[in-house]
Amino acid sequence: MHPTVNLTRYQHGGHHTSRIRAAQRGRRLLDGRLSLTTPEGVSLQLTPAGPYLRAIAWLIDVLVWLLFCGLAHLMMPSGKFGGGLFLVILFVSYWGYPIISEVYFNGRTLGKRALGLEVVRSDGLPVGWRESTLRNLLLVADFLPAMYATGLVCMLFDQRFRRLGDIVAGTQVIYVEKPMARPTPPSAEPLPLPFPLSPDQQRTLVDLFEREHRLPLDRMAELGSIAEALTGAQGEESVERMRRYVAGFNK
Repeated sequence: MHPTVNLTRYQHGGHHTSRIRAAQRGRRLLDGRLSLTTPEGVSLQLTPAGPYLRAIAWLIDVLVWLLFCGLAHLMMPSGKFGGGLFLVILFVSYWGYPIISEVYFNGRTLGKRALGLEVVRSDGLPVGWRESTLRNLLLVADFLPAMYATGLVCMLFDQRFRRLGDIVAGTQVIYVEKPMARPTPPSAEPLPLPFPLSPDQQRTLVDLFEREHRLPLDRMAELGSIAEALTGAQGEESVERMRRYVAGFNK
């Protein structure tokens, strides 16, 4: 019978898995990240965007709209017809620009794209016509009594930094998560495992060496000693053997 290796204990330094999960749930509000599950069962980690960057994104969008209006005015014919047409273009562009951008361009206007922000539904899914139209029409309510005072107060008192339009429409503004570069596997001479490991146990070993650069050497040596039942060694020698095991997983 092969010896039993508690790799879950090894990965977390001896703490029970349930304690780790409880701690992670407790940190969810501290680090500002939201943990959501889609109807398909996919877990999403979202970071709500605060008022400061959202205000800058809004200012960029206003400047873009004013520039467009200036160019449109120069191209308009003179007379009442030109004046009426210009007013129609102002109205359509003011309300249409953010809605079309959010629906067709992944929830991002030019300002949000420049700041790395995105509008999504409260469940993390992309916004549709209904949500985008509702949240943008309610900009009028968020503006009251002046300078978006209502929207700012709502964001300051809401954990997800949602303004009134977001709360009613069921949307929120989040940071666009940049995909993390996949760590390179450990550079070592592959070594066959002394006995088979389950896929979860192998994943635990891979996870360890993907974040090895963030752990101090003495901590790695301590974890190596905990895995003595697998490696038959302690300290740095045990760590090196585990590195060679991981190097051989894809061989």
